[in-house]
Amino acid sequence: MSADTKIAELLTELHQLIKQTQEERSRSEHNLLNIQKTHERMQTENKTSPYYRTKLRGLYTTARADAEAECRQAVIIRVAYTDIPMPLALWTLEVSTDLICILRHALDKIAEIKSLLEERRIAAKMAGVNSDNDPPRKTMRRGVLMTLLQQSAMTLPLWIGKPGDSPPPLCGAMPANSDYVAKQGDKVAARVKAVDGDEQWILAEVVSYSHSTNKYEVDDIDEEGKERHTLSRRRIIPLPQWKANPETDPEALFSKDQLVLALYPQTTCFYRALIHTHPHRPQDDYSVLFEDTSYADGYSPPLNVAQRYVVACKENKKK
Repeated sequence: MSADTKIAELLTELHQLIKQTQEERSRSEHNLLNIQKTHERMQTENKTSPYYRTKLRGLYTTARADAEAECRQAVIIRVAYTDIPMPLALWTLEVSTDLICILRHALDKIAEIKSLLEERRIAAKMAGVNSDNDPPRKTMRRGVLMTLLQQSAMTLPLWIGKPGDSPPPLCGAMPANSDYVAKQGDKVAARVKAVDGDEQWILAEVVSYSHSTNKYEVDDIDEEGKERHTLSRRRIIPLPQWKANPETDPEALFSKDQLVLALYPQTTCFYRALIHTHPHRPQDDYSVLFEDTSYADGYSPPLNVAQRYVVACKENKKK
C-alpha cells in the first residue's frame, strides 16, 4: 500500500472518530445538564433536601453506568460541592468514558499520519540528494522556514497518560534515556563550529547515526542540504517529542530560574537562558531571559519560546 493511500485511509478513520466524539458529547449532554441544574437549585435554596440527594444519586448513577458500559478506561472525576452544608461535600467517582478512548484513538491516528508524512518528506529529500539529473534545489526563504518552525511547535503532540502514568523521556523537560538514539528526520540541538571558529548550538535534522563510531550526521535546518556536520553524541540534544501538560504533569516542566538552551525567536540558534515563567496551560510557551551582556543585569527582557525549543543546558551557568 502506498503512503498516499494509507494516509487517505487514516484521514477517513480520523474523520469518523471526530464524528463519534461529537456524538458521545451530545449523548451525555442531557444528563450532565440535569446534574448542573440540580446543583444550581440546591445552591439557590442553600440546603440539601432528601429529594435533591436522591435525585443527584440517581443522576450520577446513570452517568456512571452509561460511561462504564462504553469503555473500561477509568479516570477520576471529582465533583466538589461548594457553599453547601452537607456531609457529602466532595464526591469522588471513578468513571470510565468512551470519549477518552475515542480521543486517544484519534491522537494515535494523527501521530501515524504525521509519521507517514515525515517518512515521505525524508524519502523525497534523499531522492533529491542522490539524483544527479535534478536541478539544484532552491534555498527555503527565511520567512517560510520560520513559519514551519512555528507550526512544528504548535502541532507537537500533548502527552496524555493514563491515570498513574509518569511522563516518558522526551516529554517536555524529561531527558532522553542514556542509550537513546535520535531517528532519521528528528530535530535536535547540535553544537557545531561557526565560521569564526566559535561553537554554537543550532537547530538541525538527523541524517543518520553510526553505531560503529557513535556519531551523528546532521543537516543545519537553516541550510538544508548544503551544510552537513558529523558530531559525537555529546554534541547532540534531542528535542522534546511531546508537550508536557502543566495541569497534570508539572514535574515535566523546567522550573523558574533553571538554566536552559532556548531557540532565540526568529532564528535557528539556541542560546543560554533562564526560565522566567513556565507554561500554565498546555498551549502556553515558556517565558525566558536570554543571556545578553548589552543589558545591565546580563539578561534580556522576557521572551516567549515554545516547549518544542527549550532543552536542558549542558553547560554551567556563567559567574
